Amino acid sequence: MNMHSADATTAEEALAIQETIDSDMATEIAMQDTLLTPRFYTTDFDELDAIDVSHIRDEWDPLIDRMVSDPNKGHFKKNADWDEVDWNGMDPQLKKEFIDFLISSCTAEFSGCVLYKEMKRRGSNEEITQLFQLMARDEARHAGFINDALREAGVAVNLGFLTQKKKYTYFRPKFIYYATYLSEKIGYARYITIFRHLEQNPEYRFHPIFKWFEEWCNDEFAHGEAFALLMKSDPKLTRGVNVWWIKFFLTAVYATMYIRDHQRPAFHEALGVDTDWYAHEVFTKTSKLSEQIFPITLDIDNPRWEAGLKRLQKANVDLADAKKHGRKFAQLGASIRAGLAFVELFTIPSKKHAVPAKTRLEPAY
Repeated sequence: MNMHSADATTAEEALAIQETIDSDMATEIAMQDTLLTPRFYTTDFDELDAIDVSHIRDEWDPLIDRMVSDPNKGHFKKNADWDEVDWNGMDPQLKKEFIDFLISSCTAEFSGCVLYKEMKRRGSNEEITQLFQLMARDEARHAGFINDALREAGVAVNLGFLTQKKKYTYFRPKFIYYATYLSEKIGYARYITIFRHLEQNPEYRFHPIFKWFEEWCNDEFAHGEAFALLMKSDPKLTRGVNVWWIKFFLTAVYATMYIRDHQRPAFHEALGVDTDWYAHEVFTKTSKLSEQIFPITLDIDNPRWEAGLKRLQKANVDLADAKKHGRKFAQLGASIRAGLAFVELFTIPSKKHAVPAKTRLEPAY
């Protein structure tokens, strides 16, 4: 009997199962490197290997025990709840945007898998390598499951090719912590918001993959908890000048999500979701969750926030159009406007709060 990636106990097993899947179109999209596409990261693995979790043992051990128990083993595969999808009858624009969403999601999940797997391979700190092996396992399952959904549409991402050929971006470990923590927590907020909306409005569930979002986002939540504890292991990461870096990554991650989602109007319309409402809902959830470790949150209710996002989105649309038609001066102008809009967002005063002594949270939305 052939093994499914959902039943794999390691990232290596899950990825080996996916090696036969390929589609030039999907892989080409996944290979793109822009400010808005998911990236592959590398870092200082020796610094990661030196992490000491002894003083956060009371929160670390329960998290690892839960991940070792593997509550979602076998979940990420099709079953009787997987409805047949009429890809040929799907609205062409919706199909295009949905496939783009799935490819982007697959690439993002696999990006985490590659980074975590490399840490496990290169590290010698048993506690840290165990964590990264567990997270790599989860991300490989997610990527494999998305590829299963894409295969029904006649496309899939060649994950092995991505590993070898996609450009890697070097980030210092602390930047990996900030970016990946936010990626995992905002991923949780995005998936759970869609899942709860479709629970109440099942007529908008145009694809069965959304039924799997609750368990999926719980994996994302647990991964975010791990990065919160990694930051807690070194208190200076959330103090002093690093608070400015935290604000930068908060602003960049929120703004990137806003722009990406506004590129998929048909997708959100099909879900019955207003894109602006969805963005604010996700930002609100993510901000509340991030209070567990970050000493600031962004003031997303400040009138300058939404206005700045809209200016950034308009500049991005104009930039894409200028690139498409080869208008160099228009590209420069749109790039400058985008930069100024980001600075406007970054300079909005943030909200300060006391970080709780106990970091660990449980999914509550």
